[in-house]
Amino acid sequence: MSGERTASAKDGFTLVEVLTALAIASVILMSTAALMHNVALSFDRGTNRVSAGERLALASERLAADIGSARFVLQGAAPAARAAFLGEPGKITFIGVRLVDPASRPLGGAPAPEVVSVGIEAGEATTALVRRSGAWRDPRLPFTNVVLGDEVVLVAGRFDAAFTFARISPTGALTWSSSWTAEQTLPRLVKLSLRDRASGIDLLGGGEFLVRADASRACARERATVDCLANPAGASETPKSQGETL
Repeated sequence: MSGERTASAKDGFTLVEVLTALAIASVILMSTAALMHNVALSFDRGTNRVSAGERLALASERLAADIGSARFVLQGAAPAARAAFLGEPGKITFIGVRLVDPASRPLGGAPAPEVVSVGIEAGEATTALVRRSGAWRDPRLPFTNVVLGDEVVLVAGRFDAAFTFARISPTGALTWSSSWTAEQTLPRLVKLSLRDRASGIDLLGGGEFLVRADASRACARERATVDCLANPAGASETPKSQGETL
């Protein structure tokens, strides 16, 4: 009997051994949990960067489409008529073309004009780029009197933003200004800077959006770039079919 008890004791674990095993297991579990947490945080950061990049790309595409569709419309009596475009560092307002599904447009119908506003709205912690629009049904109505709705936040984040506007000088060079009001022409380019508050990096890389209605015919091509403005003579021509005087 004594020999059997001795053999049984040798085959089992002592209390010290059990406690040691539990301690080792706890350390392993805690290390694994910490590793999983770090992996999850890294994955979330990467996902957030991708999502932010996608939002910036979509906002840039929408701005390019809106600003590119700006119509050359003169409002007011000649010779004091002014182009229907208001540009400030924190907001732009103009008459554009409603971007809708072609399938929903009446057969043979032209795109409906609308007043578009894109404003920079600063909050307590973040800044938002907000788009609003409203149908321009009465050509006699000043575009600034159109009630805007359909609010869409194009992008939001911790950045400082501002619009600037370019014209072509008599020498053919681009000159930039911080406002565009009471002008008889549309700006050639509209630039939006989005500077990250922490790093100072321009998130759009100095995004310049081409206004096609008041540019040379080369700018109407599908893959037109800013280079189409290189010819001052061609750029100064505004097709009569694109201009309206109200």
